[in-house]
Amino acid sequence: MAAKWRELADKLANQIKTGEYTPGQRLPHIREQVDAGEGSKATVHAAYKALEAEGLVTSSRGHGTVVRPQAPLKRVGIDRYDKAKWRDGDEVAFIADRVASGRSYRRGEQTQTVSRVQAPAAVAEAHGLSVGADVYARARLVKEGEQPTHTLTSYYRPEHVEGTRIVDPTPGPAGRGGGFRVLYDAGYEIDHMNEELWARAPTGDEIKLLQLPTGEPVVELHRTTYTADGTVVEFAIGVHAASRFRWAYDFKVPDSAQDGGEGK
Repeated sequence: MAAKWRELADKLANQIKTGEYTPGQRLPHIREQVDAGEGSKATVHAAYKALEAEGLVTSSRGHGTVVRPQAPLKRVGIDRYDKAKWRDGDEVAFIADRVASGRSYRRGEQTQTVSRVQAPAAVAEAHGLSVGADVYARARLVKEGEQPTHTLTSYYRPEHVEGTRIVDPTPGPAGRGGGFRVLYDAGYEIDHMNEELWARAPTGDEIKLLQLPTGEPVVELHRTTYTADGTVVEFAIGVHAASRFRWAYDFKVPDSAQDGGEGK
């Protein structure tokens, strides 16, 4: 006969898989389970830890035990930056990911803070500035329901964004079409970008902010955005909970020989 905690864990796992508990929903507090006759505090705690180890829930102080999405978001590659989305419409990048994943979204699922800061080394290098030069940092925390998915902080040169909606701290995207539309309206149309990404262990602050389960890595993204003449108009650093995204890229395969050789 299975241990009491295992029986409870199996029962809850079945309720999650059948949709009785939905992604982003909190499980009852341990005391509520005890009062409902599901077992002792130790039994319920052990059951919740088993669910966490099996990847069905996340648990963090202040947020309780929350059901994890079983299908990760599709983090669209090139198509998420399609100009038709943000220049002619109202679909900023994080919304493009939700649409591609068949998931709903609310504008309140992106929060932000804006501040004028001294450029760290990576930011200064990307923008061609001295370390410590003034830049604007627009930091966002993006959630799906109650569960954070990633952070993204964009850094801008003051002369590019001073007086625009990008430096407006109002929560949510920077108006219709987001930051890229603001840059476009200011005369800085984005033309190409470079993205670098790698997995690493999270910091303690990232574990708390993203409500990461024990042992989950993060994927760090560096995005540099250019105008056609090579001017860097945005450098962004994103930190993504690894299990909450699947990364998708669709692009034409280059043929440097046909295009005229290396370096063309």
